Amino acid sequence: MTDDDVVARELAVPALSLVVLIGVTGSGKSGFAARHFGRYEVISSDACRGLVADDETDQSATAAAFEVLHFIASKRLEAGRLTVVDATNVQREARKQLVDLARAHDVLPVTIVLDVPEPVCAERNAGRPDRDFGPAVVRRQHDQLRRSMRGLAKEGFRTVHVLRGVGEVDAARVTRERLFNDYRHETGPFDVLGDVHGCRAELETLLEQLGYTIDRDGAGHAVDAAHPDGRTAIFVGDLIDRGPDSPGVLRLVMGMVAAGHALAVPGNHEDKLVRALRGRKVTTSHGLAETLGQLAAEGEAFRDEVERFCDGLVSHLVLDGGDLVVAHAGLKEAYHGRASGRVRSFALYGDTTGETDQFGLPVRYPWADDYRGRAVVAYGHTPTPEPEWVNNTICLDTGCVFGGRLTALRYPEKEIVSVPARRVWYEPARPFPPAAAEPVAGEEHREDGQVRRREPDVLDLTDVLGKRGVETAHHGRVSIREESAAGALEVMSRFALHPRWLLYLPPTMAPCATSERTDLLEHPAEAFDAYRRDGVRHVICQEKHMGSRAVVLVCRDGRTARHHFGAPDGTTGAVHTRTGRSFFEHERTEQILGRLRSALEDAGVWAELGAEWLLFDCELLPWSAKAGELVRSQYATVGAAARSALPAARDALERAAERGLDVDGLLARTRARDSNADAFVRAYRRYCWPTDGLAGVRLAPFQLLATDTATFEDRDHGWHLGVADRLLAADPELVQPTRRMLADTGDADSVAAATRWWEELTGDGGEGMVVKPDANLTRGNRGLVQPGLKVRGREYLRLVYGPDYTEPAHLERLRKRRLNHKRSLALREYALGLEALTRAVHREPLWRVHEAVFAVLALESEAVDPRL
Repeated sequence: MTDDDVVARELAVPALSLVVLIGVTGSGKSGFAARHFGRYEVISSDACRGLVADDETDQSATAAAFEVLHFIASKRLEAGRLTVVDATNVQREARKQLVDLARAHDVLPVTIVLDVPEPVCAERNAGRPDRDFGPAVVRRQHDQLRRSMRGLAKEGFRTVHVLRGVGEVDAARVTRERLFNDYRHETGPFDVLGDVHGCRAELETLLEQLGYTIDRDGAGHAVDAAHPDGRTAIFVGDLIDRGPDSPGVLRLVMGMVAAGHALAVPGNHEDKLVRALRGRKVTTSHGLAETLGQLAAEGEAFRDEVERFCDGLVSHLVLDGGDLVVAHAGLKEAYHGRASGRVRSFALYGDTTGETDQFGLPVRYPWADDYRGRAVVAYGHTPTPEPEWVNNTICLDTGCVFGGRLTALRYPEKEIVSVPARRVWYEPARPFPPAAAEPVAGEEHREDGQVRRREPDVLDLTDVLGKRGVETAHHGRVSIREESAAGALEVMSRFALHPRWLLYLPPTMAPCATSERTDLLEHPAEAFDAYRRDGVRHVICQEKHMGSRAVVLVCRDGRTARHHFGAPDGTTGAVHTRTGRSFFEHERTEQILGRLRSALEDAGVWAELGAEWLLFDCELLPWSAKAGELVRSQYATVGAAARSALPAARDALERAAERGLDVDGLLARTRARDSNADAFVRAYRRYCWPTDGLAGVRLAPFQLLATDTATFEDRDHGWHLGVADRLLAADPELVQPTRRMLADTGDADSVAAATRWWEELTGDGGEGMVVKPDANLTRGNRGLVQPGLKVRGREYLRLVYGPDYTEPAHLERLRKRRLNHKRSLALREYALGLEALTRAVHREPLWRVHEAVFAVLALESEAVDPRL
């Protein structure tokens, strides 16, 4: 056969797998990998030799090189990334290590063999000066390859592709296939149904209650059910055994799946049924004998259909972009979207402790107690009297066959719908519902011997302590160091409000790059340039208020506060700092909330948004209202000391100069320091004024973060400041206006106008402005864009860097500011804040909200220059 006769082969590769290339040196593996896979997906043994020995051909570095290769492959697989190993891999031991690596990460091992004729490989090697090992090496590798090819499947490779000859290698096409469990493209809405166990009548009743219309055949059998709104039913397995009509349940579910109206995962009972139908030796207990008898009456064709259906079910399903996972016995996060024997075993049977209870049944490990994943995991398997949420997981087996209920979860609504069993169809080995037991040390015991898991709103130290990572929708996984978590715990436990009030902590804000102007540290030009490079054309410049950052949570009334936050009577919200501390005592807090609540009513905001609570990001003024002691101890004392000592020193030096002494240099420095001290005092006094109760206190809201039903990071800043303007009109004594100006980073005139506005703001000592993408949440050329860049005025920065920072020597030193860590911190805290808001609005358990909020506080303890 000539190359012209070669038919292009399509090589299917699972989207998450370990692809092992096998071929003699010179067979073209590296070129093949470069053509069909991404640059970072391929790990080359030659490249790893270069990493450890500065020479890709140094065979003495082979052992170390493969240690590096396996380490990199492990990290990629751990992160869920397709990984390709480019090495000869003609030796069984080398392949075994890679198969073991794939199994360790629960991914499928796949191999592509490049079986190129020995003479071709020898000729290619001869033409390369770095391949001086001679034809004997090629011959030996070719012999090893030949001996290996028949046994690759037995070695554990799930798929084996063999390309014979240069023509097939060159013509091959690699395609990526979704894993069978990958249903992320299916976004619902869904109705997830718990264990049916042959209770056909209850299943039909539940489907009708959920709104499905049931179709029947000529014999009256239910053969399909469809929802008029296009909802999809998902069955968590254990459709059969124990109940009165397993064939009827199977007929209906199989019909729904075939019609595209339902999905299903297998339960341990289906797994056992398949083995029984295939003639395997199984124990026909727990209702299997009855099911086999029922199926025997249905005829061979139906039994064959049942066998094919149950055998084809996938261990678990990952749906809705990864936000929902369905598995019969549940699934820990590390197994989501993976494929291996132990993943299937966990999904079917759960994880047991190896012990049995007094009824002879296995004691199951409470995996949900340790679950910290973003995805909702819906499962069954272990019957409970009521469906219970535990760490974003829910068990839907409510023991219908034992006389309990058949239950469904409506997703994404997270509503529970259930119907009662018509009778006790099967007497359980373990009493159901379980007998009440005396609680021990605050614990409640389940009927299976497990400890009843904590309530969703009960927090646990293990949620926040130690090194951990928090998944965010907008910035991936954010890592929290152990020491940072410990520092945050000190603040949170001693000073902060109850976590139920802390839905959000504001992120730190990155400064603009250091100005190129010799007399300034910060200037708007750098902020505009930064956003222009990120592809952000339209920005909004907002007046920066010098006060204290405040988060205001205001409820519509006391009933709302009790319902949503468990508030005691007389508490209707919170006004807290960036570290979660209450700004004021209870009485003054309620006064502020009352005024704001009335302003929201007068402005029509409550009615417009249909909200029961609102969360605002604000600045609370004056600075001295919260930082009075700080102003007195750290700023006023410096100013007083300087204004006391420096004028006297200046006068003495002036008299000395009049007497002819050479003190000109010292006198000039002292005069400059005296002038700087005056400017320093004017700077902090600008932000201090007396307050009495609410008199003198001002609130400058600049963003409506969320309500009980929505978050608003997708609304532009004009919308947010429009809400603030309405509040200003309703209560001008409490609400402080925020001046702003739109700018186009691509228009020189627009940028010049915004710069002049900044110069006006800062010319008399004002703090400056914040430049933000007008669209609010924005992704640019390099990912998530900074939500804001602060551009502070020359005189305001005296409060940050000291009275004399404007002296040329000090300015030159301060130009070496290191901003990268601060910028990274700002983005990570911003993403965590958005994550916390989303979780709160979606009514996720308190620990999930608190996990993200706590992480913001933990990041605040990272080592970064606080003046930035």
